[in-house]
Amino acid sequence: MTTLTSPRLALAFVFCLPMAAQTIGQPLPDWSPGTLDIHQINTGKGNSALFILPDGTSLLIDAGDGAHKPPRGTGPKPDGSRPAGEWIARYARHMLRHDASPAIDYAYLTHFHDDHMGGIAEVARHIPFRALIDRGWPSYDYPAPMPGLKPYRDFAEAQAGAGVKVQRLVPGRAGQIALKRAPRNYPNFEIRNIAANGEIWTGAGDNTRQHFPPIANLTRDGYPTENMCSLAIRLSYGKFDFFSGGDMPGARPDGSPIWNDVETPVAQAVGPVEAMILNHHGNRDSTNAFLLGALRPQVFLISVWTSNHPGEDVWARLISTRIYPGPRDIFATNMLEANRMVIGDSLNKLKSSQGHIVLRVAPGGESFHVIILDDSDEAFRVKAVHGPYQSR
Repeated sequence: MTTLTSPRLALAFVFCLPMAAQTIGQPLPDWSPGTLDIHQINTGKGNSALFILPDGTSLLIDAGDGAHKPPRGTGPKPDGSRPAGEWIARYARHMLRHDASPAIDYAYLTHFHDDHMGGIAEVARHIPFRALIDRGWPSYDYPAPMPGLKPYRDFAEAQAGAGVKVQRLVPGRAGQIALKRAPRNYPNFEIRNIAANGEIWTGAGDNTRQHFPPIANLTRDGYPTENMCSLAIRLSYGKFDFFSGGDMPGARPDGSPIWNDVETPVAQAVGPVEAMILNHHGNRDSTNAFLLGALRPQVFLISVWTSNHPGEDVWARLISTRIYPGPRDIFATNMLEANRMVIGDSLNKLKSSQGHIVLRVAPGGESFHVIILDDSDEAFRVKAVHGPYQSR
């Protein structure tokens, strides 16, 4: 694997790339047909990722706008002059400028926490949605009615009234999120729905099983948490696979029910991937050893907005070659000095600790690069290029 850190090396590497060259110090080249782009957007305010699928179909996973502040929280990026949702929309419009009428084909919320969905209505003010997918539509009553979700519910109903296709994610299905423009050109592309509300794909056909016990058998303080109900998907493009699981937990507290671990049954269905975003930002209740050993990614992405992302014990698991052998590279959107004080020098193993993170997958999915973009303005200049990584 080659990591480029200077303009001279970048220019020397230009002629080896199968896609448009990414040159350090220059803006990211536009997406091109056949390429899969995964953009982990850094606003400093929560999670948001823009996917540009091989035929140009767009998918936005989350649009966070949390209330965290320095010193334990990250500062806003590029700055505090606009809400996070507007920054996300502007990022999406820029990256989708190849489209004559930019719109988000699928807006998808992993779960109902502000650092994942607090900016969704603001995004929609600036760039239209064609479909909206969440874990609750139309009732929002699992595991219990959610009166605090009324502003979002009003938003979802308004979107539906404006012609947006609002849906609940259906676990087990492949094709609820599908290529919209030229699907026949990419028969080796699929997004498989893995989990929602504790219903988890078995890995066979479209079959699922319910991981949580019936709500009637639980006391209210023992209901599944919002994080446990997170949506999860696996994206596959040829040999390339990517996993996104929201904030699902897997490292359960001592004495808690076995079903509080959602990661293990999900990992059994997902299998090996090339890359993943850490569940729950790498918080200490996530990213258990079974998940890591089953997925064994070459690349980890961490969406960081506070000083416990990642937890010290999670970091130790990420870098452990006893859990699974071989190299792995870890990229974070932000990293606070507080993290470094707790975790120590091993945090220097991060390949990048600041910036937008772009996975650019070559046509057919055989290989990919990780490209770090400057997040201090909207020029989207390339800071570093890592790879190529070969899909397995």
